[in-house]
Amino acid sequence: MTSGVLPAQALRQLIAAGALSAQPAILDDQIQPASLDLRLGSVAYRVRASFLTGHGRTVQDRLDEFTMHKVNLAEGAVLEKNCVYVIPLAERLALPQGVTAVANAKSSSGRLDLLTRTITDGGTEFDRIPEGYHGPLYAEVCPRSFSVLVREGQRLNQIRFRQGQAVLSDAELHTLHAREPLVSGEAVISEGLGFSVDLKPAQGTLVGYRAKPHAGVIDLDRIGHYPVADFWEELHSRDGRIILDPGAFYILVSREAVTIPPDYAAEMAPYLAMVGEFRVHYAGFFDPGFGHAAAGGAGSRGVLEVRCHEAPFVLEHGQVVGRLVYEHMKERPQTLYGAGISSNYQGQGLKLAKQFRTG
Repeated sequence: MTSGVLPAQALRQLIAAGALSAQPAILDDQIQPASLDLRLGSVAYRVRASFLTGHGRTVQDRLDEFTMHKVNLAEGAVLEKNCVYVIPLAERLALPQGVTAVANAKSSSGRLDLLTRTITDGGTEFDRIPEGYHGPLYAEVCPRSFSVLVREGQRLNQIRFRQGQAVLSDAELHTLHAREPLVSGEAVISEGLGFSVDLKPAQGTLVGYRAKPHAGVIDLDRIGHYPVADFWEELHSRDGRIILDPGAFYILVSREAVTIPPDYAAEMAPYLAMVGEFRVHYAGFFDPGFGHAAAGGAGSRGVLEVRCHEAPFVLEHGQVVGRLVYEHMKERPQTLYGAGISSNYQGQGLKLAKQFRTG
């Protein structure tokens, strides 16, 4: 059996076999080149605290313990900033042996600072689902910077499936980069492909954005609607450095343009816990074809969602802040990221979530 991340055509086979099911039925546009978008159900449970389910327990058991009130999403409802919600998803799994799954926030969720994680019955980790899991899926959602208006059927997170061990070793990454450059400039390879922050833009001094602390509600269905200045402060730098404020949320961009070749997928991971007082990127999936010339990318820079922790921290141009872990695809997807599937962030630079307009 070939190891690797399952492509779109294999996801359709899982759906046909009943390993992936939903009520209402899964829509074709939920199927991405190497992942499946997950949809919110009709109700959200406001809970006292985030939790992991634990061995031998169901999420419903824990909801019975921690629920404060229920919110109806059928007509739309506001999820309040800094509150924790658990939302049953429309999709459920009946994973065959040998197939595991990993979930992650979608790009727009991460760029809105919507902490979105997947939990399961019996789960002891966020976003990690073992082989043979049969049961429902739930999203835990905590808006960190902005309150958001959400509705049943919206897609805040996504799920990726794999067979066996698919991660490329550093030696394999070196070989792949020599054959097909994965990053502009020098490749820093150590347990993945390192990338750094760009604080010296080629034009101007705008290096990023910082979320305003007391902004209004964002309706997730309103695309290109909200003026940037109502929700974000521009960050400018003339000396290639900024100071991160504790508790603040930033949108920055990688110095390097990255490429995900068609036979590979990638996931963003922290660089090292020891490097500093910040966390980078909640939304970690990079699909086959991201930044790839054959899919209209010609290199795309990674947008960095950065949250500073306990102490002010100096971030400098070129500082390595994260890494991309590359994985083999089980087979090449029939459709690549950006190639005719209305991908929002192909060829991107510094870019906010799709709900904002710059004009």
